[in-house]
Amino acid sequence: MRMLPIAWKSLRARWVGLIGAFTALALGVAMTTVMLLGLATALALPGGEAVVSLVAALGTAGGVSAFVSAFVVASTFSYAVAQRRRELGLLRLAGATRAQVRRAVLAEALILGVAASAVGCVLGRLAAPSMVRWLGDVDMAPRDLALGSQHWPLYAAFWTGLLVALGGVAVAARRAGRLGPLDALRDAEVDTGVMTAGRWLWGLGLLTAAAVLVGAALCTDPAELLRRKAYTVRPMVLISACGLLSPVLARPLLRALTWWPARHTAYAGRLVRANASAAVRRTGAVAAPVLVAVALTGSLAGALETVSAARTVEARSRTAADFVAVPRTASPDALVDALRAVPGVTVSATAPTPLSLVEPDGTVVDSEARTAEPAALAALARLPVRAGAVSALDDGGIVLPEEWGRTAVGDPVPVIRADGSRVTLRVAAVLRDGLGDNGLYVTPPNGPGARVDRVEIRLTGAADATTVRRLDAAAARFDASVDTREEWLAATSPAASRVAWLRTVLVLGLALVYTGIALANTLAMATADRRRELALLRLAGATRAQVIRLVTAESLLVVAVGAVLGCAVAGIQLGTMHAGLAMLAVDAPLTVPWRPVALVTGACVLVAGPCAALSAAWALRRRPVTVAAG
Repeated sequence: MRMLPIAWKSLRARWVGLIGAFTALALGVAMTTVMLLGLATALALPGGEAVVSLVAALGTAGGVSAFVSAFVVASTFSYAVAQRRRELGLLRLAGATRAQVRRAVLAEALILGVAASAVGCVLGRLAAPSMVRWLGDVDMAPRDLALGSQHWPLYAAFWTGLLVALGGVAVAARRAGRLGPLDALRDAEVDTGVMTAGRWLWGLGLLTAAAVLVGAALCTDPAELLRRKAYTVRPMVLISACGLLSPVLARPLLRALTWWPARHTAYAGRLVRANASAAVRRTGAVAAPVLVAVALTGSLAGALETVSAARTVEARSRTAADFVAVPRTASPDALVDALRAVPGVTVSATAPTPLSLVEPDGTVVDSEARTAEPAALAALARLPVRAGAVSALDDGGIVLPEEWGRTAVGDPVPVIRADGSRVTLRVAAVLRDGLGDNGLYVTPPNGPGARVDRVEIRLTGAADATTVRRLDAAAARFDASVDTREEWLAATSPAASRVAWLRTVLVLGLALVYTGIALANTLAMATADRRRELALLRLAGATRAQVIRLVTAESLLVVAVGAVLGCAVAGIQLGTMHAGLAMLAVDAPLTVPWRPVALVTGACVLVAGPCAALSAAWALRRRPVTVAAG
């Protein structure tokens, strides 16, 4: 039996039912194309720190986009094949072998994948200039940045889409090949045999892999849990595990979420729960976009807020200053002298300076140190000293974090100073790594040309009611202001926070839009396939309005299931980050991004409700007797 002509005829005959899978794949390829074109454009820019940051952000966004599209497309294609149980059973009745059925399903996926990937590449190429302009508008890229003419992103996106289509349908095709001829005669709508051995193996395996990764990081390098690459990848592993185990996780969640409605409604609550529990493949397909959207939003936004809060807590705990002055003139030393002349205060002036460390193998590692007077630094800084003492710092010494590997006090450290001169300093103190922002400390002679950018001030026992006014007057003469420690901390965090939020928007923006469209698309596809079921409800006495409300309530219930699973993934992610902070001795609060998660969940509800209602109304447009008879 020739399967390719059969596959082509099947696509032509049921193209309406395949619009959902086609749309999901085409939009996924378009999203990937946009990110890859942006990445190719960024890679063509001259090197620099800003370009490296842009490339890293676009690379992360591209990875997230590829994962989201692959996850949603795989779920959609799997459900699309499951919808065709009777059709594939008829092929078996007609004499097709299991291998022929598998080849027919794969051939359909190949034809559909080629067409959808081509359309997606065109859409992505048309949308990419808007993304590049947005990067310039928010100062993440040069304002005159123009989209490059590279073609490799289009090829990469096309083949990625095709592989995703074939990969997403491969398991479903294998399952379809196991259908027996009598499955064509089975009318039961209850999904059976969903949790196969392979699904259990992969789901539990991914959960185990996530646990091993977290455990290894906690035991070796807790700071790894706080890095962007780590907290971007881990949620993907957990999301994949939840998607594979969704048939097991969905049923108890459905019972819990419908406990009150089932007890306090005549029939609706029990019927909604029964429909969602019986069709776990449909439930999983609809919940998948919600799971991805909520989990990624909660994980990435929560990670950003957690790291930001931890840095603020760490910065607050690392200084004993009551006030901070930031010089704004070209002669900050005069400001420092004026502040030190005020009675009743201790002043510590620090300045950034480039400093390169020479590794034992001769490798030069560039870094940035801060110059400080040892006595003032010891009085005002609360550095997390692991070994040695900050007060032991002198012109021949250096304070450095343990991540540099020089953990023994007195060890020689060859360095290259800002003016290019080489000198060997000894380790005066070793700091715990913390969040990696402790930096290096040397005395002013080891930072030639360094300009003071921060003056920390602490009141002593000799201070009186006029001390603060004297400090303000001394700073005003040099166009500077004396802020409290809290005011200074609040003023110095927004810039970094804006850049981080823009990166998060870049990573999540298109992915969230795609999941919203995928949710509407999957709901329309799933509801269109339920025409006979809804017609039977009408014949059983339900009114048209009751059936529409029932379908809408069921879709909202499934959205709630996806949101709960997504919140669980985000909770695990933020919990591991909090454990990492505890291992680093950073007493940061557990920050939960309620607002972003609530906004994304609300958006899913606003998409799912009307879409389900309209799809149900469309499915009920024909007479119930006609639909049921067909």
